[in-house]
Amino acid sequence: MSGRSTPIRLVVSDVDGTLVRHDKTLHPETIKAARELREAGITLCLASSRPPRGMEMYLEPLGITTPHAGFNGGQIVASDNKTILDELVIPEDAAKQAVEHMTAAGLDVWLFAGSGWYVRSSDGPYVAHEAEVTRNTFTVVDDFAPYLGKTNKIMASSKTFDLVGQVESELQGLLGAVASVNRSSPYYCDVTNVDANKGHAALALAKIAGVPPEAMACLGDMNVDVPMLKVAGLSIAMGNAAESVKAAAMVITGSNDDSGWADAIRAHVLPKAP
Repeated sequence: MSGRSTPIRLVVSDVDGTLVRHDKTLHPETIKAARELREAGITLCLASSRPPRGMEMYLEPLGITTPHAGFNGGQIVASDNKTILDELVIPEDAAKQAVEHMTAAGLDVWLFAGSGWYVRSSDGPYVAHEAEVTRNTFTVVDDFAPYLGKTNKIMASSKTFDLVGQVESELQGLLGAVASVNRSSPYYCDVTNVDANKGHAALALAKIAGVPPEAMACLGDMNVDVPMLKVAGLSIAMGNAAESVKAAAMVITGSNDDSGWADAIRAHVLPKAP
C-alpha cells in the first residue's frame, strides 16, 4: 500500500467487474462496507461505462446520494438521475467513422445520445442482456444519422471477443486524436469523446465533492479504469482485473465475486478516514 498520509475523503468506484458480482448483484459485504464509508464521513461515487440510469438500481442499497458518471465520463448526472451536471459528445465526423468501421467489421452497433439508447435491431447479441442488466429501454431506428451530432457514447458488441479487441485496436489508431476507444468488457467496445474517460470522470466527481485528487481512492478492473487509477491518491485493482490494470494500481484486492471490494475498503480506505 502507498505510504501517502493524506486522509481519504472520496471513493470513486467502477461498477461492472468491481462493485458488483458477475451476476450483477451486490455482495452483502459490499453493502455493509458502503455504510461504513458513510459512517466514517467518506463520500462514495460511481463511474461506469454504463449510461447513468444503468446505475440507478445500486444507489439506494448503497446509500448513495451523490452524482455519478456514466459513459466513461461522457455524462455526469446528479443523484436524481435526470439533472446533467457535465456532458461531452463525440465529434460528428468521428462518430460517423466509428459507426461505419464497427458495422463493416460485423459488430452490432448502438448509440447513446442524451437519455436515449438507439439500436438497429432488438435481436442484437447483447441487446436483451444490456436492457436487463441496466434496466434501460432502447429505441429501434433505421438510421443513426439524426443522432451522430449529439452522441455521448457509441457501443459495439460481438460474441467473437477477438474481433472486439481487433476493432478496438483499429479504432484507437483511426480516432486516437479525437475520440477515446476502449473495451469495457470482453464483448463491448466503447467510443466516447477524447476527454471522456474514467480519469476525467473521477476528477470531475472529486471537484463536485470538493475533494482534491490526492484524497480520492479509485477502484477498477478493466483498462478503461486505468486513467482514474492514475489520478487517484489511492488506486485499487480487483483480483479479477487484467494484469495491465493491476500494474497501474497501488493495491490489489480480492475478486468482485468474493468480498474483494469490501475487503479493500476496510483494509486500505477506512484506516485513512479523515
